[in-house]
Order: sequence, then C-alpha cells, then structure tokens
Amino acid sequence: MTDASRLKATVYVGGLDNAVDERILTDAFLPFGVVVDVTMPKPEQQSSPEPHRGFGYVEFEVPGDAKEAIENMDQSELYGRVIKVAAAKPQKESNEGLGSKTAIWEQEGWLATHAVSDEDRLDAENAKRGIDSRPGDPMQGLEGLDVVGPKVA
Repeated sequence: MTDASRLKATVYVGGLDNAVDERILTDAFLPFGVVVDVTMPKPEQQSSPEPHRGFGYVEFEVPGDAKEAIENMDQSELYGRVIKVAAAKPQKESNEGLGSKTAIWEQEGWLATHAVSDEDRLDAENAKRGIDSRPGDPMQGLEGLDVVGPKVA
C-alpha cells in the first residue's frame, strides 16, 4: 500500500482517556472494517506516568472503512470521554513549520508559497524605474499659476 493510500485509510482519534490502550481502540473501531494497525504515541518525556499522549491513529485496510469510522465515531463517547475522530494528516518534517531551527523563509514549503518569480521581480524593477524617471523639476508646467485673479482675455 502506498503512503498516500495508507494516509486515506488512517484516522486520527483524539481525546482518549488514559485507560484506553491499543486493544481497546482496535475493538472500538473493528465494526467499521479490518484494522491493520493502531498507534498511540508515547509521551515525549520518558519519566511521564501517562501511557500515551491522549490520541492515536487507527489504520484500516480499506479507505472507505476509515470514512465510515469518521462519520460514526466522531463526537462519540469512549471510556467517559467525547472523542474526536478525523482523517489523519501527513506528518510534518521536523525541519518544517514553527518550532524548527531553520528560518521560515528558508524552508521549502514557505518558498513554494511565497517566492517571487523572475518575471515578477523584473516587472517590479521596471515599475520602480518608471516612478524614478519623472521630470527633474517638479514645478515644470506650473508657469502662470502664480497670478491671482481672473484671466485677462
């Protein structure tokens, strides 16, 4: 299965109680189709007493089963807590987005969205030259306006 099809067949499950483990999560989503994998990320600190970070991912064999699970399980209750079930999003690379050690304008994603093409840069330079190429004397063409009163015919 390709990564894109795996992503379509995977759902995010948030708001999990600490009593929920991988077996319970598998049993809860089994009615919607064959569950291929269940992942519940561990806390970042190893000393944490929490068994997981409060969310997990359930991967189905067929993407249609994932859609069915989202429609039926979102905002349902599991172990006394309302859970959020949504389509899983692709994982961001550690060097992308906020929290990375690379400046935002040096990241590929930002550049793809905000980069200026050579043609646009050339147009901007030409427009700037057009503004700077005004006549030297700003008072040129204003002769005769210093006379007050009606014009004599």
